[in-house]
Amino acid sequence: MPHLCNLVIVMTREEIEKYFGAKVPKSWFVGKPTIELDDEEILCTGVLPDGSTVEAFRESTRAARVAIATEAEARFGRKVSWGVERDGRTTLFTTQSMPVMTRLRLTERATLDTLIEAGVARSRSEALAWCVRLVGRHEAEWLADLRSALVDVERVRAEGPRAL
Repeated sequence: MPHLCNLVIVMTREEIEKYFGAKVPKSWFVGKPTIELDDEEILCTGVLPDGSTVEAFRESTRAARVAIATEAEARFGRKVSWGVERDGRTTLFTTQSMPVMTRLRLTERATLDTLIEAGVARSRSEALAWCVRLVGRHEAEWLADLRSALVDVERVRAEGPRAL
């Protein structure tokens, strides 16, 4: 008999964006909130209106954010994190840090170890995270193009024939 904890909840990006668009008060952000997601986490961010501060927003919306997150986590099977943008700077609240498993060859491990020996990172895990952030920062345009192409692939798949 299958266990309930093994249940996989599949929701489309559109369903998740619609949910947050309906639940997040319009007064919180300038325009619609931005939703980023993967299999473990949903990150909802928005631009604060003029006159708002990050600290004031965080404190005044805490109870409502927790309520929205609790409902969304039960509905979508993913943790919810929040963030705001103010004066071009993004501040994230309660984001998830997920362990990932990877296999690295000697030369790749040596790269991580060099970062540790140079004081850039304290561990291989931290060094690998540093490398990923560096690629994200320097290849942001290419990654955005790649993500856009993947959205098109998903659309074409959805329009195609269904498996029996």
